[in-house]
Parts: sequence; C-alpha cells; structure tokens
Amino acid sequence: MNSLELINLLKKTKYNIEVHEHEALFTVQNSRELRGKIKGAHSKNLFLKNKKNKFYLLSCEESDEIDLKKISKSLNLGNISFAKEEYLDQYLKIKPGSVSPFALLNDEYGQVDFYLERSLCESTHINFHPLINTLTITIETDKFIEFMIENNKKIHIFSSTEGVVLKTYE
Repeated sequence: MNSLELINLLKKTKYNIEVHEHEALFTVQNSRELRGKIKGAHSKNLFLKNKKNKFYLLSCEESDEIDLKKISKSLNLGNISFAKEEYLDQYLKIKPGSVSPFALLNDEYGQVDFYLERSLCESTHINFHPLINTLTITIETDKFIEFMIENNKKIHIFSSTEGVVLKTYE
C-alpha cells in the first residue's frame, strides 16, 4: 500500500481525516518547525528490534522521553535497539522519516508488534504520516484505533512512565 491508496481507503470509509501537505519531515524538531498549526497529538515513532529479530513499533507523544532499556525490560521486549533501514523496507515498505502505525498495513505476516503510548491514546486527535513524510493525517484517536483493528492490527496501549501494557485491542 502507498500513501495515496491509504488516504483513499480512509476517505472512502467512515473516517473523517484531514490531510496536511508540508516539506519532508525527518525529526521531531523538523516537525515542530514546519508543520504549522495542526491540531491533535503529534507522535514520534520508533521502529525497534531485539537480538532475536523480533520487531516493534512504538508510537509515543513527540515530547515523551523514552528510555529504551527501561521500556525493553518493563515490557519484556528483550534487548531492543533501533532497527536498520533494510528491515524498515522489508517489513513496513517505507523509508526513514516516514515511520508510522499506518505502515503496519504493509506488514502482511504480522511481524511487527505495535505499542501505542497512553498519552497518544488519550488525545482526541492523533497525527501520523501516511507512509510518506511530506504528508500528515489528522484522525480522531478512537477512529484510528477502530481502523487499525478493522485491518487486523493488534494494538498494545502502554504507559512509558509505568512500564506496563494497560490494554490490548485485537
């Protein structure tokens, strides 16, 4: 799936989205400088792997401080680190800077476990790139969760401060 197909799928269904076009964003700092006044929570998305080649996507509020050692231990993820670009292409079929939960739609065999931080889950609107970092989609958070479940994606809601999974949607 590419960004246009994703946007069309969201528009065809019952999801009320806003699509924002902007310069390519590669970092949270870029995002803050260039995105303008887009409502809702803004994310940083970490594509990670452990030594046993298990993959994870953690989506957190852009200002969250994430301690990978603490998170890996508390959530029993194993010794995690950032996954190489080749795995990003292999499993999510996207380029660096475009990581978002929407890329999980390209994970045909469910190789990547998805963790959504509570602060994002509790916001009314959430923003993610639609598989490309020159666009941002704003969607109601509950509709985002509904969309992911409809597309057979499991979501673990976790607390980065408490280090626990609070709820799992399947």
